[in-house]
Amino acid sequence: MNIRPNIGLLNALIRITLGLTVLAWSTSKLVKHPWRDSYLFVALCGAMKVAEGIVRYCPITALCEKCQGMIEEHNHADDSMDGMEGIEVPYNPT
Repeated sequence: MNIRPNIGLLNALIRITLGLTVLAWSTSKLVKHPWRDSYLFVALCGAMKVAEGIVRYCPITALCEKCQGMIEEHNHADDSMDGMEGIEVPYNPT
């Protein structure tokens, strides 16, 4: 598995900024209401966005790119004229 950066620099900076904002908000709410699990989940999501921004790799983006490539390959394989370049079709003027 080759992990290469798949998001741009500006996208990474936005992810870091918004991730830290969400993380700060959720941890402040978690201090007031420690029994609520939703704030913990939001804190984990914010931390994940910060990590994605630092390493400049998003697994969801990679999955979408892989699926898009598979769809293009499937459409190319289903093309009705593939492999028929050398076959001559008889002329029918009717």
